[in-house]
Amino acid sequence: MELKTNYVKRSQKDYSMSLKLQIVRQIEQGELSTTAAQRQYGIQSRSTIVDWLRKFGTFDWENKTPSHMPKTPEQQIMELVAKVKLLEKQKAFLEQQAKVADKKAIIFDMMIDLAEKEYRIDIRKNSAPEQSTYLENEKKRL
Repeated sequence: MELKTNYVKRSQKDYSMSLKLQIVRQIEQGELSTTAAQRQYGIQSRSTIVDWLRKFGTFDWENKTPSHMPKTPEQQIMELVAKVKLLEKQKAFLEQQAKVADKKAIIFDMMIDLAEKEYRIDIRKNSAPEQSTYLENEKKRL
């Protein structure tokens, strides 16, 4: 006695947007589980359905809560604390990069000074950019 199933091997490109959204809706409403949806619609991998849930569902995967549910003050505080920690790490990293850049600029200046002395050539521009003569003309008038 053979058990026949309606399983059809499909590729990712076969799934229409409406089908994806329908499966996500059914799972979120509790009509289907991910494995039941996988069997019913002939989807090869559970991870495909989980990807759709992440992309199109209402669940906030980062905080493990449905996104339509209001967050408690404790959750909001925890999120803000996490953001502050991340920003502090980023700030420390950028400050370190700025220090390295400053040191590089000093070293490059020293190299240019040495090259100018050693080879007796002017590498840097000697003249300052010309300033507006408007102020000089005004001073002469007074």
